[in-house]
Amino acid sequence: MAAPEGGSAAMPAACPAPPGPSAPGSWSRSLDRALEEAAVSGTLSLSGRKLRDYPRASAANHDLSDTTQADLSRNRLSELPAEACHFVSLETLNLYQNCIRYIPEAVLNLQSLTFLNISRNQLSTLPVHLCSLPLKVLIASNNKLVSIPEEIGQLRQLTELDVSCNEIQTIPPQIGNLESLRDLNVRRNNLVRLPEELAELPLIRLDFSCNKITTIPVCYRNLRHLQTIMLENNPLQSPPAQICIKGKIHIFKYLNIEACKIAPDLPDYDRRPMGFGSCHEELYSSRPYGALDSGFNSVDSGDKRWSGNEPTDEFSDLPLRVAEITKEQRLRRESQYQENRGSAVVTNGGVEHDLDQIDYIDSCATEEEEEEVRQPKCLDPDSLSSQFMAYIDQRRISNESSPVKPVSIREFQRTEDTRRHFHQNR
Repeated sequence: MAAPEGGSAAMPAACPAPPGPSAPGSWSRSLDRALEEAAVSGTLSLSGRKLRDYPRASAANHDLSDTTQADLSRNRLSELPAEACHFVSLETLNLYQNCIRYIPEAVLNLQSLTFLNISRNQLSTLPVHLCSLPLKVLIASNNKLVSIPEEIGQLRQLTELDVSCNEIQTIPPQIGNLESLRDLNVRRNNLVRLPEELAELPLIRLDFSCNKITTIPVCYRNLRHLQTIMLENNPLQSPPAQICIKGKIHIFKYLNIEACKIAPDLPDYDRRPMGFGSCHEELYSSRPYGALDSGFNSVDSGDKRWSGNEPTDEFSDLPLRVAEITKEQRLRRESQYQENRGSAVVTNGGVEHDLDQIDYIDSCATEEEEEEVRQPKCLDPDSLSSQFMAYIDQRRISNESSPVKPVSIREFQRTEDTRRHFHQNR
């Protein structure tokens, strides 16, 4: 007797009670017990009772206004009960595996609702008024949805969206407004393309397997937080299948390479985040480093360096080379001057110079002055030193009657040195 009683007590929770005189009373007592517990704990659990309608009569005897969690899954409800829309404190609502075709607008009363599971029902459209709730998790898989409303972008707090196993053909670009979305599941739909707006989301998991996707947008390489990507059973061409089967790292490497083949518009390029490695070097691979405006150069040996940090061999000895050139020019000018002085002769009290051999360069000289220099002429006696003029006068007085023998400039220097030595000894 004990075993049959235990078995009959467990039957209402697992399957419908068998027909019999005691079945309705046992089911009613179980329902009352669930409602009584809900009034105390705030958690209403009516799962698996094959309810076609909400038990209004039994619920009227209990205060369920403070209910925070309601589980009405695995029943036969055709719509969301209006009574459930009065649970203003409701945070979690589970309507999994019912026959729901309609969700009333009264659901807007549930302004504390953050979790909603309406999977495995018969919804053909996702009600627009659901997008005005503070949902964080929305599960609407295994329905008959053919589209996602544009108002989906209003769910700014949504972190998980599951619309898998439906008949959705397009995803609206407004999905890019779901700034908190971490998990997106669009598996087993009729999608032919993925919206580029998904690249702006902080997705951690993305599942678009079993669709008709042929191309993964290049901008998806910016999904820096993505840890799991599921894309099997798609006729993918870019990236090709041999890349996709190698995993996420190879997929994103392919996307980076493809991005580098496209010359970006400068405004878009400046705003683009760099995830999974950057391709700055590959964008201008044909340009030498020296042409970049980054201060990065290369020397003839191929070694890269930052310009300005260390001097090259070409410029490190520049001051020494300049000094040597200056010294050479000075020596050359002195040599020319000595040759010019050696070519000067004294004849008949005058000094003649071969000015054609003098090559002085004066950057400040005018054309007239240069022309005068080119024409040979005798030096003006006023331009000579006083000692030299005294020597000339003395020689003229002593040799008035005889012609003056030309005296070279070297002999004059020796005579001048003798006279200077004589005066010093005196």
